[in-house]
Amino acid sequence: MYSRHAVPVHQESRYAVSMRRLLLRMSPALHLTRLTTAFAAVANVWFVVLWTYASEEEPGTLDFQAAPLWLLLLGSAVNALGLFGFATALNDVVDLRRDQATHPERPLPSGRLSLDAAISLVALTFGAAVLGATPMGMQAVLLTLLVAGAILFFNAMGKFVPAIGLVVLGLIYAGQMVVPNLSLKFVLPVWLVMTHALVVGLAAYAMGRKVPGLSGRAIAFAVSGWAFWSAVIIYYGDKRGGEDGLWPSWVSPWAAAGPAALAVLFVLLSWRRAKLLGKGPRAADKISRYGSLWLSLYACAWLFGQGYWTEGWILAALAAAGFLGMTVVREAYALLEQQPMGYRR
Repeated sequence: MYSRHAVPVHQESRYAVSMRRLLLRMSPALHLTRLTTAFAAVANVWFVVLWTYASEEEPGTLDFQAAPLWLLLLGSAVNALGLFGFATALNDVVDLRRDQATHPERPLPSGRLSLDAAISLVALTFGAAVLGATPMGMQAVLLTLLVAGAILFFNAMGKFVPAIGLVVLGLIYAGQMVVPNLSLKFVLPVWLVMTHALVVGLAAYAMGRKVPGLSGRAIAFAVSGWAFWSAVIIYYGDKRGGEDGLWPSWVSPWAAAGPAALAVLFVLLSWRRAKLLGKGPRAADKISRYGSLWLSLYACAWLFGQGYWTEGWILAALAAAGFLGMTVVREAYALLEQQPMGYRR
């Protein structure tokens, strides 16, 4: 039974009813793109923008230098959200047949969103990613196209071959991160994001008991791929650092303290969650969500450790807004989709 405070829909304002209906219509598309956790992708590119903007030793490209900060932040956010939405929407389109058997409640299998609409969403998010890269120059646009190609490869083949897919996943995160400034000199934050993405993907895959399972050979291949690309990143970072090498003299030695502590904390938190929940999709989902949220914390820690307080607080505000927004939107969806339209509690 409804509580005595239930109010018939005709007593609600027309605006409230219209907003509720609008959210219900938008819900399948937002579920498909999982935009409630996309702020982590924005945090990655904003870190590169703010780090480059605050560091005299990080000049960036000519297009980067010519653009105002607000345009760089706006463009990189649109680019990151576009690539994130493109990846997640494409994933559900490719997995439609599998989801019809294993996850019939999702937007596409349930019919809440048509296949044509989902394909249109894939195209729109891809276009948004390219548009967002435009203020940062042709180099950023080309890198966006390259990352989009890696996302296509991952969905077509990589995720079905975990030994390859996990490495490609880490490279996608690293490539998306440096779209604003491919000539970044201090590359250890990029390496950390790549490593974190691969480890989280590996843990979520193993905990979720996905098929095909992870063999010892597959894990060894993934570790070898990570080692190879780590060497590539470190080589270019050392080369760009000149006489200073991989760790430039202008970067504070304390800059790594926060990210290192956060990495240890993430391992402990994930281990505790896995122990409480056991193996299964729920534990895998928790690890994936924590892993996504952790990226924004790494970004804040690098900036605060370097003494870039204004830039650090900008990212901290983004992280707080992301945490709060994810919680509010998820709760709103749950209430809207479970509660009849004619009543409100």
